[in-house]
Amino acid sequence: MHRLLIARTTAVVAFALACCVFAGAKKLNVVTSTTDMAALAQEVGGDHITVEAIAKGYQDPHFVEAKPSFLLKLRQADLLITVGLQLEIGWLPPLITQSGNPRVQVGAGGYLDASQFAEILEIPTGPVTRAMGDVHPLGNPHYWLDPDNGRRVAKGIAQKLGELDPPSSAYFQQRFQDFDKRLSAAEQKWDSEMAPFRGRKIVTYHNSATNFSKHFHLDVIGFVEPRPGIPPTPSHTIELVGLMKRENCKLVLVEPYFDLKTPNSVGSSTGAKVVVYLPSVGGEKQVTNYFELFDYDIALLTKAFQSVQ
Repeated sequence: MHRLLIARTTAVVAFALACCVFAGAKKLNVVTSTTDMAALAQEVGGDHITVEAIAKGYQDPHFVEAKPSFLLKLRQADLLITVGLQLEIGWLPPLITQSGNPRVQVGAGGYLDASQFAEILEIPTGPVTRAMGDVHPLGNPHYWLDPDNGRRVAKGIAQKLGELDPPSSAYFQQRFQDFDKRLSAAEQKWDSEMAPFRGRKIVTYHNSATNFSKHFHLDVIGFVEPRPGIPPTPSHTIELVGLMKRENCKLVLVEPYFDLKTPNSVGSSTGAKVVVYLPSVGGEKQVTNYFELFDYDIALLTKAFQSVQ
């Protein structure tokens, strides 16, 4: 009886200690450049990480105003995840340097460029000059708008988290497997919803929908911007209206951080519907994760296509 009591007591103490160790375990502090990278990190990191994005989902990720609070976030980070392909080149590099955190410097173990895992489109084959506008010499950085790239990036993040927290490696891999299954099921639904509109022609304000359009078989025929990052001009707008009339293009997609004056004028001249779509998680309050981003945009597009048939 005495031995049984000792054994039970030992087991209770061991369980209590294990609970204390888990409760006191330090979560990995993850900072991401954008909400989309944060959403994917959260999917695979679960409750073993804290994650926060610098840029908000309704902001243009090319142009983010650097704030002192960002330095504090980076100074405390165990891992920094960037979109890469020079998307953040205008604002993030100085913050990384000034943070004084050796863990998140470029090339360090706590720095992760997520573009290495994705299929990158529109990689220029010739010289890139400023006369071409804000062209990315390493390819189009809006790759997360293809669910297949979301899967690839999530897998890469899970691997990196496991390297930084080896005892939790199996947990991160299990989280990725669960995400993969849910994403595959969601893709079947999204593909089915978009199937009736394959081949439809669209115009976007900025060149942010390339990966999305490839995955869902849409045809982007032009842009409101004459060149990436260059505001619309009267001459280009006239050319765009003519192109849309010739191609019978009836949909203009606009990112939430651009002015609607020119797109509305184009829509009025061509009979096209102008739709503000979301390139990023958090562009609207109700869009809080990666799945909700596609749910929102696909519902928006299918409704718009149906209205202009």
